[in-house]
Formats: sequence, structure tokens, C-alpha cells
Amino acid sequence: MRALMVGVVCAVAMITGAQAAVKEEPVTYKDGDTTLKGFIVYDDASTAKRPGLIMVHEWWGITPHMHNQAKLFVQQGYTVLIADMYGDAKTADNPKDAGALSGGVMKDPAVMQSRFKAGQALLAKQATVNPQKIGAVGYCFGGAVVLNMARTGDDLAAVAGFHASLGLNTPAPAPGAVKAKILILNGADDPFVKREQYDTLKKDLDAAKSDYKIIEYPGAVHAFTNPEATALGEKFKLPLKYDAKVNEQAEGEAAKFFAANLK
Repeated sequence: MRALMVGVVCAVAMITGAQAAVKEEPVTYKDGDTTLKGFIVYDDASTAKRPGLIMVHEWWGITPHMHNQAKLFVQQGYTVLIADMYGDAKTADNPKDAGALSGGVMKDPAVMQSRFKAGQALLAKQATVNPQKIGAVGYCFGGAVVLNMARTGDDLAAVAGFHASLGLNTPAPAPGAVKAKILILNGADDPFVKREQYDTLKKDLDAAKSDYKIIEYPGAVHAFTNPEATALGEKFKLPLKYDAKVNEQAEGEAAKFFAANLK
């Protein structure tokens, strides 16, 4: 019995130690006169440099869902910057305000690019990051941001979008201009993403000779990664719904994708 108890205590200690290794630190940085407030999330159990991921939030802003997603990627071996695209870490609790915040960024491509680049520069300077291996991941609005940044020829190794909006506000890339490998993980029944948007994106990426993959999950709608999505959808009468099975499949695809292209 004593041996069993010692084993249990050791196991608990190991689990607690593993959880304690994931650190989350608030960071304040600037884009011109705009103050941005994000979070650096990393594993302090190792001092080795590792790939970095810029995480761009949903249209709600930096929510608990984004913090949880960042921790998952840290456990896979990355340092993550949860980037602030709105300034002063603004968040929204209703679609009207969320649309205003996200639209304020997307209507001006220069603002979108400048704020993303400010986060990218910050992440590259982190002691735990290999600046030669930086990718990006985005959700909803954030998916549109990272896809547009890839289209600009930004120096990213790999970009993934979960239930990504396909609102394109950047010019069609020239052949060979897109450096990043691209992965899009969307719900096949997401009414927010129109078929013509897929057609335009594919046409542009094919013409640019880009390396990309699009996966559409049957039955899944918007925000399928977010455990709060179903309640939000019901509250605001929007087609939002969490799908645990699809989320697991999509996260598995993203894990393989980033491992192949960042590690």
C-alpha cells in the first residue's frame, strides 16, 4: 500500500510539474501610436529555442478560448504570442461590437498588416523562439488575417486558419510570392464563408503557385473549435456551434502541418 501511495504522489507531482511549466505572460507593445496588449505563452521547462506561432483571435477578441488554444500549441513545442489586433486588448460580448472591431481592422489592409507585423517582431525577439521558424494560426477573423498576411508574401513558414473567414483585403499574390505553406480548416456548412470566396482564394493561390490545402468538415458550421460557441449561437441566433469531434480532427491536422513545416 505504501508503495502504491508513493507512486500516486509521484504521478501527481509529475502532472503538476508539467502543468506548471506552461507560463503565460502579458506583454505590451506598440504599433505606431496604438498600444497593443497580448500574451506570450511558453514552456519554461526548457531553455532551448523553439518555433514560434503568432495566434490571431476570433472577432470577439482575446477570450479564454484563445488562451486555451495557445496552451495546446505550447504543449506541442511552440512559443505562442496571442496577438492583440484591436488595441488595448479590446473584446466584444455581442456581434455588433465584434463586427465593428474586426471591420475596423479589415477595412484598412495597412492597419491589419502593421499590427500583425508588430506582434511578429515581438515574438521573434523572445528568448525561447527561433526567429527563423515562425508561423501563424488564426480563428474566424484571425483566420482571415493570417491568410491575408501569407498572401502579402510575409516571411512566415506556415499558416493555418480554423473556421477562417475568407474576406480578402490584399491583392492577388504574384507567382512565387507566397512563402508560407497554407492550411485552411473550415466547416463545410459554415454559412459565413461563401463558395465564391473559396473560388477566388483557390484561383489566386493556384496562380501564385502556392502550397496550400483546404479541408472542409461535413456538418460543421462556424466556430467549431470554441466550446462557448453553441451558447453564443443560441443567444444571438447565429449559426455558431462547437463540434468536439471536428475540433479534434482539425487540431490533429494542424499539429501535423506545423510539425512538418516548422520543426
